[in-house]
Amino acid sequence: MDTNATRAERAVQARAAAAVLTEQGVDGVATSWVDNAGISRVKAFPVGQLEHAAEWGVGAAPCFDVFLLDDSITSSPFSQGPDGDLRLVPDLDRLVPLAAQPGWAWAPADRYAQDGTPHPGCQRQFARRMAAELERRAGCTALAGIEVEWVLTDAAGAPVTTAPAYGMHRFTELSDYLRDVLNALTAQQLTVLQLHPEYAPGQFEVSVAPEDPVGAADTTLLVRHTIRAVSARHGLRATFAPALTPDGVGNGGHLHLSLWRDGGNLGAGGPGPYGLHREAETFLAGLLDHLPALLALGAPSMASYLRLQPSRWSGPYRCWGLENREAALRLITGSTAGQANAELKCFDATANPYLMIGAVLAAGLDGMAGGKPLPDEVNGDPAGLGTVERLPGSLAAAADAFESDPVLRDALGEPLYAAVLAVRRAEVELFAGRTPEQVIAATVDRY
Repeated sequence: MDTNATRAERAVQARAAAAVLTEQGVDGVATSWVDNAGISRVKAFPVGQLEHAAEWGVGAAPCFDVFLLDDSITSSPFSQGPDGDLRLVPDLDRLVPLAAQPGWAWAPADRYAQDGTPHPGCQRQFARRMAAELERRAGCTALAGIEVEWVLTDAAGAPVTTAPAYGMHRFTELSDYLRDVLNALTAQQLTVLQLHPEYAPGQFEVSVAPEDPVGAADTTLLVRHTIRAVSARHGLRATFAPALTPDGVGNGGHLHLSLWRDGGNLGAGGPGPYGLHREAETFLAGLLDHLPALLALGAPSMASYLRLQPSRWSGPYRCWGLENREAALRLITGSTAGQANAELKCFDATANPYLMIGAVLAAGLDGMAGGKPLPDEVNGDPAGLGTVERLPGSLAAAADAFESDPVLRDALGEPLYAAVLAVRRAEVELFAGRTPEQVIAATVDRY
């Protein structure tokens, strides 16, 4: 969205968009945002109200900044009580008819105060701000993509297939469903790169083309909404939760990121390890430096730490390696220079994607400013080496690291930082004393 557009300019754009949607048989528009617990929240209105929504926004309470995953509410110094109101302004550049929900369109929302100033707790605007900082301070742009993994279950919560991992058998059993997922994503102008069965029973994964940081976050939400809708039309349920069994492999939300300047990928053709340019190497070193604190944003739920276990390819170790799927930071050179990127494997879909991406950019920028090279890489399974640092093993430990990280605090700004920390602390307290099975039961249908 052009954040400098006037209300009148947004109204003109919305009027034209509403006319097109009406011709396409769309009756209503859903505009959504993601809270600090990683839950997508939504307001909807008739397509005839799109112009008003674009011009003046749709009302939503500020208390959503401190909602927990179970819809209970905590507080922070900047977010408390029932007072106040914000305006949700749909981003018309991302407005799209929903292929699996006929008659509906969707757009992500930015949140503003009543006077039209940006809400300091708006996670989407935080991600946009950090992308602009990357360009201003480092002369770089970023491309990002988030892998989407989900488990398909029946109404009772059991995986719909136990066919082999990555197997053609599983693909054949669910081919009609997967075709509908593929067609719905394609109809929404998304470029699907891969769609395949994954490791856990009933698990699948889809990857789409990389985009700018805010666009990548928007797209991962649209992909999840679409998968959930297609699943419902097949009488099935999709969960993106990080754990379905205490001892099983869960769903990740791996973040892929590459840096670019003047059309060139800074992850290839440089003098550093495996062709990294200096900027890319120091950016990745910054991610490793801040990774314990970043977990509070990229693996932000109690269930995240049931997934983040050794020898499950979840990335629980604070290290990097070329194509090392057990390291938190996996370097991928690709078959061409344009494909080189880095993958953060320790993140999952309970994350607010805007918070996650914005914080990663802030950490990388700090690494660039410090100029530290990457440490030695790790080959093989870090669990067998006995010398590689584990990342925080609980949400409480990740929240402690986040609270001790002044770089992320400054980047988020005090209102957003305080709200995130309050939600993390409150969810630790909410789940105190619960068994892994109880954590999973409370989480699996929320994501």
